[in-house]
Amino acid sequence: MKYDAIVIGAGQAGPSLAAFLAYAGQKVAIVEGGKIGGSCVNYGCTPTKTMRASARIAYQAKRAAEYGIQTGDVQIDFQAVMKRTMGIVANSRDGLSGWLESVENLDVYRAYGEFAGTDDGLHQVKVGDDSLESEKVYLNVGTRASAPPIDGLSDVAFLDNVNIWDLDALPEHLLIIGGGYIGIELGQIFCRFGSKVSIVEFMPRVAIREDEDVSAEIERILGNEGVKFYTNHAAKKVQNLADGQVSLLLEDRETGESHELQGSHVMVAAGRKPNTDSLNLQAVGLETDRRGFIQTNEKLETAVAGIYALGDINGRGAFTHTSYHDFQIVYDNWKGADRSADDRIMAYSMFTDPPMGRVGMSEHEARESGRNILTMTHYAKDVSRAKEDGETNGLVKIVVDADTEQILGACTFIMQGDDVIQVVSNFMATGASYKVMQHALPVHPTISEFFPTWLSKLAPVED
Repeated sequence: MKYDAIVIGAGQAGPSLAAFLAYAGQKVAIVEGGKIGGSCVNYGCTPTKTMRASARIAYQAKRAAEYGIQTGDVQIDFQAVMKRTMGIVANSRDGLSGWLESVENLDVYRAYGEFAGTDDGLHQVKVGDDSLESEKVYLNVGTRASAPPIDGLSDVAFLDNVNIWDLDALPEHLLIIGGGYIGIELGQIFCRFGSKVSIVEFMPRVAIREDEDVSAEIERILGNEGVKFYTNHAAKKVQNLADGQVSLLLEDRETGESHELQGSHVMVAAGRKPNTDSLNLQAVGLETDRRGFIQTNEKLETAVAGIYALGDINGRGAFTHTSYHDFQIVYDNWKGADRSADDRIMAYSMFTDPPMGRVGMSEHEARESGRNILTMTHYAKDVSRAKEDGETNGLVKIVVDADTEQILGACTFIMQGDDVIQVVSNFMATGASYKVMQHALPVHPTISEFFPTWLSKLAPVED
């Protein structure tokens, strides 16, 4: 079958790109051997944020007396939580699948695809027993959990971001290897449900991409809720115990001392690797970097004419919103626009409670850049709306270029921080002086109303 375009992977960029090209009159094939919707719908955003909502209700119910509300003993029905979570996942996946199946000019192939070669400018793709070809192939195959080389790990039925959704009972003690965003989010969720949670992180602190004070605030907040952190520790060995428990042997990277943790479950959340190894890229002469990512130019074109890489596999952002943004860039350029992935300012959130929003540079990155910078830090306990809502955990940081007056970056680790950060990211896209925002009229009482106050506190950094 010859197509105008073949899309391999139905994550966040693939479905919309395939559908919109088909709407425009192109004959399109979309190829997906796994679940439609990819990681976000099936294993990531949708289930974790759905379960997070249940965990937050449990947490708020336990705090009800602080607000003058008496609730009695709070009970967690974990099976009901999982039923609600997976029901929303199924509805989202089925809705996306039904949409794709209904689009005219779009053929949906429910099998994995791989390249079979290139002939006269047409890239050939093998999908099960079918052979497809097109001048344009768009790759959106995503990433999967990476298992670190820990002695005995392959002999243990460890959890990852996929099979954790198969749990039918609440873990008694969840051992999480990895103090990144996935491990931190799920650690807080399960702790709020009543699990004992221990997070092991190889680096000196969790969320290593963030500034030190942000990492410290994460550890403080989750620590007060009961999460135990073992930072600067290497996971050396894991094994099953006779009583059904799991043993995890740690080594303190500073002292060299060993320490054993015992839990009911162990979860690996120690990084991701791209699914490019299943595409037979060598058949079309396309190479990856040493980690398996596909390099692209600003138009998301690969080194092979007619082949594009979108989403996690291009190394330009491992988020649903960056993948969808890739679709918008590619589609707009296909229509004749001139959009570049190099122009976007990276923004993301960690969906803890409070959530953390981040855009642009951290303070550390700004210092390392050699710029003349202004910074400010303000704690949530001094924000009126946060005090009124009883949500006084967290902080806000803003970094500005003192010479250009442009905002370089911000961190909104505060209630509603995942939405508040977009005030900054949208403003940064204008390139305007921070003083424009500083002099704007805010709405009271909100979190965002503090931006004029925060910006008035900017000061030169101290060495």
